Amino acid sequence: MASHRRPKEPNQRYVTVLTATAAAAVALSTQSASADPLPDPTKKGVKAQVDRLYEEVTQATEKYNGADEKAAALQKQVTNLQETAARKQGELNEMRGRLGSIAAGQYRAGGLDPSLQLFLSADPDTYLEEASDIERLSARQSGMLEQFLLQQRALKQQRSQATEKLADLEDTRKELGSRKKEIQGKLAEAQRLLNKLTAAERTKIAADEDRANRSNDRVDLGNEASASQRAAAAFNAAKSRVGMPYVWGASGPNSFDCSGLTSWSFRQAGVSIPRTSQAQAGAGTRINSLSALKPGDLIIMRGDLSHVGFYAGNGQILHAPKPGAQVRYESIARSGMAFMWGVRIS
Repeated sequence: MASHRRPKEPNQRYVTVLTATAAAAVALSTQSASADPLPDPTKKGVKAQVDRLYEEVTQATEKYNGADEKAAALQKQVTNLQETAARKQGELNEMRGRLGSIAAGQYRAGGLDPSLQLFLSADPDTYLEEASDIERLSARQSGMLEQFLLQQRALKQQRSQATEKLADLEDTRKELGSRKKEIQGKLAEAQRLLNKLTAAERTKIAADEDRANRSNDRVDLGNEASASQRAAAAFNAAKSRVGMPYVWGASGPNSFDCSGLTSWSFRQAGVSIPRTSQAQAGAGTRINSLSALKPGDLIIMRGDLSHVGFYAGNGQILHAPKPGAQVRYESIARSGMAFMWGVRIS
């Protein structure tokens, strides 16, 4: 039979000591928390900050890739313009030589045609604008001089275009340097935050990342076919790169960023697609529904379209996700990135 006696009141002295002890413990806890340089005593705050920095790195990397692609295109244009200008200059020199021979012959014959005299002594461009003066030349001389002036104008235009492209190239190279500095700064900040963790905590983060990389061994992709042979070939090329490291700005064959992996893989299939995720987002047929995707379709992620990978089947993405990670399969639902749309390259 249970006792119904009233519990004994605690000793007042005991209560006082207990209260003081608890207060001291709270004070010590508060002091410890304020002395901790990390924003979250559980270290979850550091991990969140590092993840955010890595996301910013991937976003900045796509901007770097865009500037790099632009620089390569501008360099090619500048080279072509300079080569064309050099060729036109050679043609002009040859025509000038022929006109000089005509002038020399006229001089030996007893007089130099005023038109050729003016041509040899000054810029003939203005002179040819006077129709009455052109009549002084023979038909053959007039045609040759007209051709010379057309080539001369074309040469000026080529050189002007080359100068403009060189200025654009210089600006783009400055942008590349700025993007590179931004990326390196974010990576350094992420490392600084990681260095605040204990060795055990860093080991745990590394183990979690390693476990995510090793998930490739047990992923279930289903057996759905790709939409085209080219998409299948590109996807197979990407699958052969599983385990390769993410490196910003890299496009294979042994390291990749996100769009570097997709563009490299399609090159192996004989298909050229743009270098950046933003450009790849418009490179083919848009597939708005995740359920309509086929293996080998591109998946565009994040609101700013700064991430891309391959749809791998069964709700999985094959991608180069972030710094410190490897090319791997990952659940789209658990990737932490919003699905925007798919792109089918035919």
